[in-house]
Amino acid sequence: MVDTEDIKKEAAPEEEAQETAAEPEEKKDAAEEQNDKSEEAAKKEPEEDSDTRYMRLMADFQNYKKRVEKEKKDLYSYANEKLVTELLDVLDNFERALDQEGQGDSFKEGMEMIFKQLGDVLKKSGLAEIPALGEEFDPNFHNAVMSEETDEYESGTVSGVMQKGYTLNGKVIRPSMVKVAG
Repeated sequence: MVDTEDIKKEAAPEEEAQETAAEPEEKKDAAEEQNDKSEEAAKKEPEEDSDTRYMRLMADFQNYKKRVEKEKKDLYSYANEKLVTELLDVLDNFERALDQEGQGDSFKEGMEMIFKQLGDVLKKSGLAEIPALGEEFDPNFHNAVMSEETDEYESGTVSGVMQKGYTLNGKVIRPSMVKVAG
């Protein structure tokens, strides 16, 4: 005779086995969903990575273009710096010659015209004289070669110019040699 309790006992392990078998299937479904989400996220990451890389490359390229443009502009601005620097000695000699007395008036007028013409050409090239006399001493623009005691100027002020200084397109190519009031 079959006892109903034995049938229940036998059925109970089968039901437990089915329940435990169902749990892994649910876990598998959840794990598969998780994997699907991970794969979608993984697909989006490379897309974002490629977009990010593209944006970085574009920014790098823009920076490169700006840098090259600035270098080209600087090259054009300062290409004639060596020539202008050498011409400054000629300019100084012209000034010294014009300061001399005893020359004929027509000769002096001719020299002044040549001097003015040379000065105009250099100004068009971007040359500018550094103001010094009576200005506050600035080591970026002035080279102090001596100091003197004077009542005419305040302490720290340029009291005399021994050699004019010049800038080319805003860059100091020769500082002014000056005397500074002490």
